[in-house]
Amino acid sequence: MNNHAEEQRVEIEAAVLRKFLAHLDEHKEVQNIELMNLADFCRNCLAKWYSSEAKARSVDVDYEQAREIIYGMPYSEWKEKHQKPATPEQLAVFEQKKSKKR
Repeated sequence: MNNHAEEQRVEIEAAVLRKFLAHLDEHKEVQNIELMNLADFCRNCLAKWYSSEAKARSVDVDYEQAREIIYGMPYSEWKEKHQKPATPEQLAVFEQKKSKKR
């Protein structure tokens, strides 16, 4: 892949991530546990991946900073405003999936 094509790919991927984060932001009603149970990732996973990739490129973005980027606000604020307690059913599915990974 030539440099121009690589730059275009990176720009497209960045734009897709921005749209994905905007989509998640527009759907705050979708809880992290629902994402984990259905897709095996959540907003916190995205923050971990973001921080990890930053660190791999010698950019200092810790997990809390990455969470603020992903959530669009400090996690504590998002949690207070938008996170609902998980239902017993959601927790059961989460634990079942977690035990299958071991």
